[in-house]
Amino acid sequence: QVQLVESGGGLVQAGGSLRLSCAASGRTFSRNAMGWFRQAPGKEREFVAAISGSGSSTRSADSVKGRITISRDNAKNTLYLQMNSLEPEDTAVYYCAARSTYYIALRVLDYDYWGQGTQVTVSS
Repeated sequence: QVQLVESGGGLVQAGGSLRLSCAASGRTFSRNAMGWFRQAPGKEREFVAAISGSGSSTRSADSVKGRITISRDNAKNTLYLQMNSLEPEDTAVYYCAARSTYYIALRVLDYDYWGQGTQVTVSS
């Protein structure tokens, strides 16, 4: 069982930056591929970025490529999402998710554990 708690969301002006964190419980964090997803009002949850268990492999959505960096600190059981050049279209609840395997996945249904989400609001 993995428990995930996100933090770092908030209100920011367009062009600003935020760093989201996700603290994970359990002793197997380095074995879990991790991902960030987001869900805007009235829209489906969508993939943002993912990272392998070791951190050696990452993927990101085209909509955020070049503006975000996903990283992890396995010694601290923590996942990060650095977001720069934020746009109003980035406004959403951001969710941290974990897989029961090392390997990256891009689909919501491929993830086994989810956090409660953190709100990111970007004003124009």
